[in-house]
Amino acid sequence: MKDQDNLIRVYTGTEIAVKLLKDELAKIGISALIKNDYNSGIIAGFATGTASSVDLFIQIVDMNKAEPIINGFIELNKG
Repeated sequence: MKDQDNLIRVYTGTEIAVKLLKDELAKIGISALIKNDYNSGIIAGFATGTASSVDLFIQIVDMNKAEPIINGFIELNKG
């Protein structure tokens, strides 16, 4: 992943859902970054966030290409 200043959060959900979406984006050549404050806090000795609030970020320049995949994923996973 290149410059983190050019990242945009595209999805927040459970760790499993975020990993599935990351894999779908990887299939079309889009790199994504997972940010999990809950796990980071536990490792550091304090907990922040919640276990179901994992964020997925991509480069802003990839948004147009990623949008159909993200929207389809969200639509499929509505509960």
